[in-house]
Amino acid sequence: MIYAFDDYELDTARLEVRHRGASLAVEPQVFDVLVHLVAHRDRVVLKEELLDRVWGDRFVSESALTSRIKAARRAIGDDGAAQRSIRTVHGRGYRFVADVSELVPAGLTSEVAEPARRPAPEPVGADRTARRAQLEQRVQFCATPDGVSLAYASLGDGPPLVKAANWLSHLDYDWESRLWGHWWRDLSARYRLVRYDERGCGLSDWDVDDFDLDTWVTDLETVVDASGLERFPLLGVSQGGPVAISYAVRHPERVCGLILYGTYAQGREVRARTPAAADEARLNLQLARLGWGRDDPAFRKVFAMQFMPNGTAEQWEHFSELQRRTTSPANAVRFMGAFGRLDVTALASALVVPTLVLHARHDLRQPLEEGRRLAALIPDSRFVTLESANHLLLEDEPAWPRFLDAVESFLVDLV
Repeated sequence: MIYAFDDYELDTARLEVRHRGASLAVEPQVFDVLVHLVAHRDRVVLKEELLDRVWGDRFVSESALTSRIKAARRAIGDDGAAQRSIRTVHGRGYRFVADVSELVPAGLTSEVAEPARRPAPEPVGADRTARRAQLEQRVQFCATPDGVSLAYASLGDGPPLVKAANWLSHLDYDWESRLWGHWWRDLSARYRLVRYDERGCGLSDWDVDDFDLDTWVTDLETVVDASGLERFPLLGVSQGGPVAISYAVRHPERVCGLILYGTYAQGREVRARTPAAADEARLNLQLARLGWGRDDPAFRKVFAMQFMPNGTAEQWEHFSELQRRTTSPANAVRFMGAFGRLDVTALASALVVPTLVLHARHDLRQPLEEGRRLAALIPDSRFVTLESANHLLLEDEPAWPRFLDAVESFLVDLV
């Protein structure tokens, strides 16, 4: 089916949007939004219906839908002010209001209406909420070679996705948290997500001796073996990136793809090449000793604002509580010191697995330049810049669905 309106054509057979005969580049989800709105232009399409149609079982916020509506309007020469083609029905959904003609290409029947690229939608509204409530993670424990107890969790069905640990994690609290909850819900919607609390954090042992890269890689090996996984994609966030890189170099036969977000090849102390940078690295650690070491909530709030400069006061308070719950003040200082000494420059250059590197453009904790430098070190890696200032991506910002789309496209290409 070809839907024609104004100077545009929406071709469901070729999955194309054309303007005066020229094909336009649009994201798959934007195309799906357009097709569904045009096909059901006789009525208002509810937000819940669009979310289920386009995202299926993946749990995303309305902001993801809003960003796709904005992109759809832009693709067909519309905008939120004019609403010539896509009209917002406030509090309910959207309706396609432009005049549409239906054209059936030769050899096709009029039964061709929408592209069969996604699973059929499940019931909307309350059923969507019910699916969210049904998600449960299974928490288990395993022992490392040096006798440390590590807590790990499995969530969701489908092919596996393993996340290397980063600090400030707590398997139980994260799951309920407004800061991390959307990460686990959305990633586990299509994959069996395996994650764990780093030694010194969360439900894993806090009273431990070793905080170093080799130990963290061994911990990841322990969790993977306990989970019974043979081959899987590996996700590394922040300082979990160097751990994921090291594991992938050590076990290339087990890692089918590597996803790195907000991470780096060298810690602050190692990459400090000027006196000012060295002073900044020392100051960051000293602040941790003085502020976090005294269990000072004022310092934790400053730290939260560095992670999420675009967050709300409520989100900063949640992050402050996350810091308090996930590790001890003494461990926090040890973590930050160990992170500053990380250096996987040589290992990154030795990677032989497909790699996706993502980084927020205005990240204050880890500058964009560190992400670019890391991507340049990794042979044949893909690099994606996300429009955000938050080191920890929030559910209600456009960068979050963009992150999910990039990850999904990367993982699909691995099949």
